[in-house]
Amino acid sequence: MRHLRKRPAQRRGTAVVETAVVLPVYVLLLLGIIEFGHATMVINLLQSGCRTAARMGSMQGPNTDQVVARVRQTLGSAIDANKVNVFVQDASSLDSGAVWPTTDAEVQALPPMELTEAEPRQMFVVRASVNYNDVSVLPMPFLAGVTLDAQAFMRHE
Repeated sequence: MRHLRKRPAQRRGTAVVETAVVLPVYVLLLLGIIEFGHATMVINLLQSGCRTAARMGSMQGPNTDQVVARVRQTLGSAIDANKVNVFVQDASSLDSGAVWPTTDAEVQALPPMELTEAEPRQMFVVRASVNYNDVSVLPMPFLAGVTLDAQAFMRHE
């Protein structure tokens, strides 16, 4: 019995050491989950803004500036919309079998388009992109080159 009573006295301070080891890992994991959730929210907002603006641009009447403003309006509720790059490009060349663009540079290489001059059934793309560190909760230097983007292809009616 005496032997059991001495043991707790020898283990003094173990909770502090265990906390010092586990707490940084836990906090890092928690902040990572928060950042990942925020990035997912920003991507969903970008997709929603592009889709909504492309639907608006597919109708007769709205011009390119109104479509860009619509994307920024959708994003403005959660992030600084001025940091987002929005493009409205003519994608009619894709109808003839061209390779579909997969990067920002390839979309920017498409010619710009004024929607008021679009022909019926002419395809266009609304694309929005933002550097992640510009909208992140905790900017990280190792995420400096990460870009979040979304796009929506639509035909003008």
